Amino acid sequence: MIPMIRAIAFAAAVFGSIAPGPAGAQAFPAKPVRMIVPFAPGGGIDVIARLISQKLQENWGQSVVLDYKPGAGGVLGTDAVAKASPDGYTTGIVITSHVLNPVLRSDMPFDTMKDLSGVAMVSVARLVIVASNSLEANNAAELIALAKKSPGRLTYASPGVGTAMHLAAELFKYMAGVEIVHVPYKGSGTAYPDVISGRVSIQFDTTHGSMGNIKTGKVKPIAVTSASRVTFAPDIPAVAETLPGYSVLSMSGVIVPSATPRELVRRMSVDINKALQSPDLVARMEQFGLEPSGTTPEQFDAFIRAEIDKWGKVVKAAGIRSD
Repeated sequence: MIPMIRAIAFAAAVFGSIAPGPAGAQAFPAKPVRMIVPFAPGGGIDVIARLISQKLQENWGQSVVLDYKPGAGGVLGTDAVAKASPDGYTTGIVITSHVLNPVLRSDMPFDTMKDLSGVAMVSVARLVIVASNSLEANNAAELIALAKKSPGRLTYASPGVGTAMHLAAELFKYMAGVEIVHVPYKGSGTAYPDVISGRVSIQFDTTHGSMGNIKTGKVKPIAVTSASRVTFAPDIPAVAETLPGYSVLSMSGVIVPSATPRELVRRMSVDINKALQSPDLVARMEQFGLEPSGTTPEQFDAFIRAEIDKWGKVVKAAGIRSD
């Protein structure tokens, strides 16, 4: 993702000189900007929001105020963004639930594609499949073969129904044509004792959350869910090496109401991409297992649309609902 940031950054010379405002008459921002965080303080999205808001404050010379509106798996806060004045002074930060909620929930109060616009993707985090050391499989191909040999015998842990990890597992099952039983927990950490002991066969988790148990030998890695291997763990194969086309990344990004002027959206996107090049921000993200991303608004919208389409098929095939 880093090369994409650099490719986008050249636009700063053009957009950096643009000073659009709500009425086009004054520089943006002329007052504090609100960034709605649709989850409670303390989680991974909170870390991302704080890092980005701090850099934007430095660049804009205006406060970026974090406004926490948790509820309904991120829907409540995101709805507040969708219904806000489209003047650039209300933004929102979203995570993977943003592309999952439209296909999991029948009670969405807004249309994700029509009522909201992407500004920039901020970060991605990779997932990994880990297994009990007693499992008779050491890679994705062997896991699939074992699951086909004994349909329904294997189990997988996730931090709950409708999470990125749950859907990543269902996509794996869908593409591999296997049956592995879901065992939902209230969080990834609570599942590890059962995976370590062998009571649950495998677990889908973030690489950051799993590397401690992998390095200490408590569990073994099966595969990462990204399209290719990761630089910090090159010995762990990618699922796509066995199932071509399989790719699951946990993401975060900034959104605004869809009626926000495009020149303002592009200006904000350039500023976010500039922030993502800051060495101190990159270092902080890496501490949390995050990789800085960086996209144009159009690229982020295209990604959101593609993810909704992809997960819609998986959810339909698995019969999953979260409401």
